[in-house]
Amino acid sequence: MSDDLVQIWSTGDGTIAELTRSRLEDEGIDVLVKSSMGGTDAYPVGPSYLFVPAAQEADARRVIAAIESGAYALDDDEDVGTQPPP
Repeated sequence: MSDDLVQIWSTGDGTIAELTRSRLEDEGIDVLVKSSMGGTDAYPVGPSYLFVPAAQEADARRVIAAIESGAYALDDDEDVGTQPPP
C-alpha cells in the first residue's frame, strides 16, 4: 500500500468498519483500518478509521456514498440462496 494514505471514513462500530473495509476491498480498493481499541480485547471500544491510498480516494468515497445510500441493500424479495435441507 502507498505511503500517501488519506482517511476517508470513521465509525464507532468495529464490526461496521470491517464490513465497510470488506466492501471497499471487493471493489478493488486497498484499505487500512486503524482502531483506537480502548477497553479490553474482548470488548474493544473507540473509533475505527479507514484509510486508502490517495490515488483511490475518489473511488472509495463513491463506494462509501453508495453504502450510506443503501445501494448495496438487498430487497425483501431478493433471493439470497436456499437453505439446505434439515
